[in-house]
Amino acid sequence: MVLLPATAALADPSLATIEAQIDQKNNEVEKVVEAFNLVNDQLAATQAQLNALKVKMAPLQANVDKAQGNVDQIAYTAYKGNSALGAMSVLLETGSSNTFMDQLTTLDQLSKIQQHDVATFSNAKKGFDAEKSRLDALLAAQNAQKTDLATKRAKIEGDLKTLQALEAKALAKGGKAPDNSKGTVTKIPAVSGAAGVAVRYAFSKLGDKYVYGTAGPSTFDCSGLTMAAWKAAGKSLPHNAASQYHTVAHISKSALAPGDLVFYNGLGHVAIYVGGGMVIHAPNSRTVVKEVTIAQAGSVYGYGRV
Repeated sequence: MVLLPATAALADPSLATIEAQIDQKNNEVEKVVEAFNLVNDQLAATQAQLNALKVKMAPLQANVDKAQGNVDQIAYTAYKGNSALGAMSVLLETGSSNTFMDQLTTLDQLSKIQQHDVATFSNAKKGFDAEKSRLDALLAAQNAQKTDLATKRAKIEGDLKTLQALEAKALAKGGKAPDNSKGTVTKIPAVSGAAGVAVRYAFSKLGDKYVYGTAGPSTFDCSGLTMAAWKAAGKSLPHNAASQYHTVAHISKSALAPGDLVFYNGLGHVAIYVGGGMVIHAPNSRTVVKEVTIAQAGSVYGYGRV
C-alpha cells in the first residue's frame, strides 16, 4: 500500500486577499465605533435630563415642606381650642381685624392656601415620578447597550491586533505600508467666520493619529474630528456621523463651501470639506488625519452645512 504524503499546511492568503480583509475589518470597526459614540451621547443626554428634573423638583419640594409645616401648625392650633388663637397672632398682619371671627377667617384662608400648595406639589410629583421612571428605564436600556458595545469594543481591539498581523504579512509579500502622510496638502483657503475657524482647525490636525472614540486634542476618529473642528468655531455637533447628518442642513454637491460636511458609507463616515474638491478626514486606525479628494474618502452619502 502506498502512503500519501501529509497534507501541506494551508498557504497564507494572497496579498490582494489580505488587503481586502484589512479594508473589511476597518469598515466593521468604524461602524461599531460610531455606534459606541452615539450611545455615549445618548447616555449623557438622558443623565442631563434626569439632573434637570431633580433640579426642577427641588423648589417644589421645599415649598410643600413649608406648606405642610404651616398646615400642621394650623391643625395643632385648632386642636388646642380658641384659647390658643392668641398665639397665632404673629400670622396676622398689623392692622388686621381684632375680632375673633376675622381671626378664624384668616386662619381658614391660610389653611386653604397651604392645602393648595400641597395639592399642587402632589400633582407635580406624579408627573415627576412618571418622567423619572421613563428616564430611569431609558438609562438602564442605554447602559445595557453600552455594555454590549463595550464587548464589541473589546472585539475591536482584538480585530486591530489581527489587522496588525495581516498588515505584517502584507508587507512581507511586498504590499504597501500604511499611508501616514498628510495626503495632498493644499493651501488653506481664506474663509471668514465660523466656517473659516473650522477649516483652519482641520488643517492644523493633519497628521494626527486616528484613535476610535476620541475627539482631540491630538487623536480623532472621523466624527470626532468634524465635531472638534466645529466646536472650535463655537458650534456643537454630536459625536456620531449619522447624528451629525440629521443635525445639519442638507445641501447639494454644487453648493459645497469650505466648512461643509461630506457624509460617506451609509452615514458610517464623515469628513469636512476644505474647498477645491478636497476634504480632510480621519480615515481609520491604519493611518492619520489627511487631506484627500472627495471621492477618495469613501462612497458619498450626502452633504451638510452646520
